[in-house]
Amino acid sequence: MRPFGELEAAVMDVLWRRGTPATVRDVLAELTASRPLAYTTVMTVMDNLHRKDALRREMDGRAWRYSPTRTRAEHSAAILQEVLSAAGDRDEVLMHFVADLDADAVASLRTAVEAARQAHRS
Repeated sequence: MRPFGELEAAVMDVLWRRGTPATVRDVLAELTASRPLAYTTVMTVMDNLHRKDALRREMDGRAWRYSPTRTRAEHSAAILQEVLSAAGDRDEVLMHFVADLDADAVASLRTAVEAARQAHRS
């Protein structure tokens, strides 16, 4: 899995923030508030994201309605897993990562680890 390109990330951000399926026109309307884009450009990006399994789509009348296949958190976690898998020394990478965290992030990490342990016990 590669990180999203700039426009792909912008499209995904719109869809994650909306939380409901959207047409190309819906996404285009939100994106063009900050920069001019052609309908066909956004349509192509959303079709590419669908082919990459980042988006699912359902026909609604004559238009496709798109929604993310993963939450933002699930996508970010998958990227982190990929980075760790590609690391030569997973433990060393994790040690550097944790060393750079602030106290609140370390506390959140501890909470997440404990929650994961509890989930595996169930």
